[in-house]
Amino acid sequence: MREILSVSSSPHIRHHETTCGIMTDVVIALMPSAVFGCILFGFKAAAVLITCVVVAVLSEYVWDKALKKPNSVKDMSAVVTGLLLGMNLPSAIPLWQAAIGSVFAIIVVKQMFGGIGCNFANPAIAARIMLLVSFPASMTRFMEPISDTVSSATPLLYAGGEKSFVHPFKTLFFGMHAGSIGETSAFLLLVGALYLIVRRIISPVIPACFIGTVALLSLISGENPVISVFGGGLILGAVFMATDYTTSPASLLGKAIFGVGCGIVTFVIRKFGALTEGVSYAILLMNILVPYIDRFTLSKPFGYIKPGKEKAE
Repeated sequence: MREILSVSSSPHIRHHETTCGIMTDVVIALMPSAVFGCILFGFKAAAVLITCVVVAVLSEYVWDKALKKPNSVKDMSAVVTGLLLGMNLPSAIPLWQAAIGSVFAIIVVKQMFGGIGCNFANPAIAARIMLLVSFPASMTRFMEPISDTVSSATPLLYAGGEKSFVHPFKTLFFGMHAGSIGETSAFLLLVGALYLIVRRIISPVIPACFIGTVALLSLISGENPVISVFGGGLILGAVFMATDYTTSPASLLGKAIFGVGCGIVTFVIRKFGALTEGVSYAILLMNILVPYIDRFTLSKPFGYIKPGKEKAE
C-alpha cells in the first residue's frame, strides 16, 4: 500500500513558543528599567516611551492595511521595537523626533525588507543612529536624575580619566546618573537579562562576550572598566539588541565571534572616535557581517559535498 508523504521545508521540529510569547517576555524584562527611567527622569521620559511604542504600533498597522497584508501587530514585535527605541533616547528629546524614529524603525528598516525575520539590522538600533545623525543636539541632551537640569555629560566622558570622576560604583550600578531613559540602571538591566536567560529566550554568549571584551580592552588601555561597562548603553545594547534573533548568528561560535566583534568596535569608537558611545554603531556593523559569520561557522548538513568534489570523484 502506497504511503502519502508530505514534503515541506525545514524546520521540521517546532517549539511551543510563539513570536508573541517571546516578545512578551522581552517586554517583561525591559519593564523594570523602563519604569525606573520614568521615575528617574519624570513625565518627559514616560511621554517619550509612550510616543515611541504607540507610533511604532500604528506604523505597522497602517503599513499592513495599505499593502493588504495580514495584521502583524498582534505579534508584539512593534511594541518591543518602540520600547527599545524609547529606552535608547534621552528624555529631553522632542516627541516629534521620537515619533520619526519609530516610523523609520518600522517602515524603513523592518517592513521595507519584508517584515519580522527579514530585516538586516535591528530596527531600534538603526533608528537611533538615524536620529543621532539627523538631530545630534537633541540626542546628546540628557536630563539629570530627578531634576529639570539638562546636561550633555554622561559617565562615559570620564572613562579615560581626563576629568575627575564623581560617580561611585553604587551610583553607576543602580543608575542615579544622566543618560538615556533605559540605560542607566545596570542592576535592573541585568535582572531583565537573567529573566530572559532563565526563560531561555536569549543565550548568554553574546552579552558575555560583548561586555567582557569591552571591559578587558578598557582595562588593558588604562581606562576605567567600571565606567566603560556601567556608564553607558553597553548592557542595554548587549542584552536586548545584540541578541536579536534575526540579526545575530545562529551557532554558538558565531555568537561568540559576533559578541567579541561588537566589543572591539565599541571600544575603538569610544577610544579613538569623536563619539563617547559606540554601542549602536558596533551592533549595526556586526549585523551587516552576520551572513558571513554564519557562512563560516554553521555546521555542514549531513552528507554535504563541496561543489566540484563530486565531479572530481
